[in-house]
Amino acid sequence: MDVPEGKIETVITYLEMTEPPAAPPPPPPLVKLALLKADEPTVSFYRFLYNTVGGPWSWYERRLMDDETLAAIVQSADVEIYVLYVGGVPAGYGELDFHENPDVELAYFGLMPEFIGRRLGWYFLRAMIDEAWSRKPDRLWVNTCTLDHPSALKMYLRAGFVSYRQETETIVDPRQFMENS
Repeated sequence: MDVPEGKIETVITYLEMTEPPAAPPPPPPLVKLALLKADEPTVSFYRFLYNTVGGPWSWYERRLMDDETLAAIVQSADVEIYVLYVGGVPAGYGELDFHENPDVELAYFGLMPEFIGRRLGWYFLRAMIDEAWSRKPDRLWVNTCTLDHPSALKMYLRAGFVSYRQETETIVDPRQFMENS
């Protein structure tokens, strides 16, 4: 199939976990780190996290939102933002969405480019999974696509998520939004 100019094709994989992982969590990396919940994060701080973590992977949807719309999402009582700090510096963030109770969505997850490859992702993902399961949901779910980090799908599967659906979509090339924001 020919992809029209200005569009790209991506494969989206939907994954779920219906019970907490049985394996113990990995030990924390041997660096000074902290995982903190950001209570009612400011829009500017959230945009910093989203744009920096998602920039290499063409995350664009929230770049298009006005501040009021974005604030309503990230400051909602049903959304929790967790920031991983390494040596006092933000190294990544994860977002848990509880709107579909009793299911929980790992809506966003990733590391800042400078922290990829430093053995932090596995530890951080497991911490987010454990936080979600501490609420005793029926299901934890996430999706990833071929625009995300090449190891994202493999890491989610290794963590215990199971793929339940995959679809191919032709979307407007998000890089055009990234250049203008």
